[in-house]
Amino acid sequence: MTTTTGQDEVAEDADAARYAQAVGLRLRAVRRQKRLSLQAVEKASSEEFKASVLGAYERGERTISVPRLQRLAQIYDVPVDQLLPVDASSPLSRASAGAAALRSGEARTARKITVDLVRLSEARGPERDLLRHFLASVQVQRQDFNGRVLTIRENDLRVMASMFGRNVEALLTRLEELGLLVAQKTNGTS
Repeated sequence: MTTTTGQDEVAEDADAARYAQAVGLRLRAVRRQKRLSLQAVEKASSEEFKASVLGAYERGERTISVPRLQRLAQIYDVPVDQLLPVDASSPLSRASAGAAALRSGEARTARKITVDLVRLSEARGPERDLLRHFLASVQVQRQDFNGRVLTIRENDLRVMASMFGRNVEALLTRLEELGLLVAQKTNGTS
């Protein structure tokens, strides 16, 4: 009588290695979005995360523990779940889907604005907290944590305007008054 216990263990080890690599890809992607080097994270963490160890996590050579993952999320100022892959069998599935939508034209919108998140954190006024909450949810949905600016699409603009009981033009005027809009660069193409 033969058992498959040894084969099962090998398969589990292979699955664990693939998952560690998928987590590593997410760790690297978020760190790069934050525009941090491995050395910068080491310094920001007061050497709690050595550059060499963080690099090993990102390459999938080491498995990060849950408490260390939580601490890294604090350092990166992102929700901890954003450091985990969306789908262990395809860690780049969400990014690939987004790129495919851009190529096919599905993600194009009539109007976009860019909000200065740094200025928003310094802003005063009754809209600030609601705006920060809404824009944070957009960041989580897009997994965009650069922390400096966020591009808002037409549909999001309409939602924001309705949250404040205004039309889109009135919202844009108010955002401009608050100094939250970043000038759009134009490249001469349409």
